[in-house]
Amino acid sequence: MRAIILDLDGTLLNSSKQVSRRAEDAILSCARSGMRIVFATARPPRTVARLLPASLREAGAFVYYNGAQIHCPHTDFAHHEAINPELVAALIDHCLAVDPDADLGLEVLDVWYALREVEEHVRMNVTGGPIVQSLEELKRHAATKVLVSGYASVEALLAAFGERLSIVVTDQGTLVQIASAQVSKEAGVRMLCKRYGIAMADTLVFGDDYNDLGLFRVCGWPVAMGNAVPELKQAAREVTATNDEDGVALVLERWIGGEVQ
Repeated sequence: MRAIILDLDGTLLNSSKQVSRRAEDAILSCARSGMRIVFATARPPRTVARLLPASLREAGAFVYYNGAQIHCPHTDFAHHEAINPELVAALIDHCLAVDPDADLGLEVLDVWYALREVEEHVRMNVTGGPIVQSLEELKRHAATKVLVSGYASVEALLAAFGERLSIVVTDQGTLVQIASAQVSKEAGVRMLCKRYGIAMADTLVFGDDYNDLGLFRVCGWPVAMGNAVPELKQAAREVTATNDEDGVALVLERWIGGEVQ
């Protein structure tokens, strides 16, 4: 394998939102052997910078927001795919018409906006709170990603916008993540692999949730975490231990040692 693709939450990060020293050492060993390291996450740049050790940040390239923003420091490649303001406005109107109390926020590059202050349980594991704006101000943004928490009408949302937007439900069904229709983790990883001259068949990917399914279908060796959703385990070449049991390190150590089954 020539590249390792790593999801963060539920995969590389344990339940305390930390990277174990064992996992860090295994990833760095792979990087030293010449393998490219890509972190593919739903998170924005600011929280990735807070959660990843400096050694890993220096070693990797980044697919943020499920692929809406991409950055490769080593090749100076950057890409951003936003939802146009007209579609953002229609999406906001739809969500609030169905649920006026919906916890709705927008990410614009690396800035978080919302209609109101966010409850503490929603803010958990997020750096700081959002910039509160009026409804009209929110509608004028070209959004990198729209987030709706605790939203119960996903089927209606898919019916109205499923052909125009990428809509993914994660976090045990509690979070709806919406991006441009062209956005996906696999599209972002393809862009980086093309820059590196690496075929998708030569990639090893780790994941745990529904937004990793596309990657599992196109990468050469998909590995599901022990805590992954059932659909991801079914799509995997192998299932490793959980994110609290160093599942990533267990597999990488085997690859480093040449003991691939």
